[in-house]
Amino acid sequence: MNYWLHILITLEIYLLLALAMNLLAGFSGLLSLGQAALYGIGAYAYALATSTWGLGHGPAVSAAIGITVLASLPMMGCAIRLRGLFFALATLALQAIVYAVLYNWGSVTNGPYGIAGIARPRPFGIDLGGLPGMAIYGGILAGLALLVFIILRRTALLRILMALRDDPLALMGLGFDPARYKVIAIATAAVLSGLAGSLFAGYYSYVDPSSFTLDESILILSIVLIGGAGSIGGAVAGALFYVLVPELLRFMDLPDAVAPHVRMMVYALALILV
Repeated sequence: MNYWLHILITLEIYLLLALAMNLLAGFSGLLSLGQAALYGIGAYAYALATSTWGLGHGPAVSAAIGITVLASLPMMGCAIRLRGLFFALATLALQAIVYAVLYNWGSVTNGPYGIAGIARPRPFGIDLGGLPGMAIYGGILAGLALLVFIILRRTALLRILMALRDDPLALMGLGFDPARYKVIAIATAAVLSGLAGSLFAGYYSYVDPSSFTLDESILILSIVLIGGAGSIGGAVAGALFYVLVPELLRFMDLPDAVAPHVRMMVYALALILV
């Protein structure tokens, strides 16, 4: 039972990340290779807020989201000035910088050793008890995020973002400022990434830089591309694919040294086929 609850919580975390990436790359046409950086900042901010700053769960999540949005300001600036692959390269640089800071700023992040003993989430002072409570809490967060996207799907805002992706010059001709909507998209994605980071840190009670590498950013992007960019259902399908494939590979009884490489080959093959 605990095994499946662990799978469910992992799925909830990656669903939040997939929705964030889908908003950027799928709906807005902003190809980001730095989403794991924002995810990691949210996780570390939550860890520091609970372990070092002594904040409760609610203020710690708020701090994680706020710090993640602030950290996304350089990405917003790049999005306003750069387009296409130039923006992607800028986010790649941001990913490298954030990883280097997390790995080397030992006095704050504890370097490669990470931060342990992070407090488990207690929303509104409620003790979640164990994995069932954690799964319900993560399901509520992921469900609310999914509901917001379903509602947004029927609004003008998402159609404007899709126009930003398809033809920003035409969008300007209609009197809309593309820069404004790029900022909205990146800020919203940062909120979701910070929330996913806080859920990750609260669940595992430990964070270290190895969870927030460029590989992780590429995998998050792959989730969206495999599931279907610009589709809410695609984000869900991609997250399911990412989480369940490693579990299916367990039945192949592969050596531990080989299994991660086979998993990456499966993702790559799926991406090529899609």
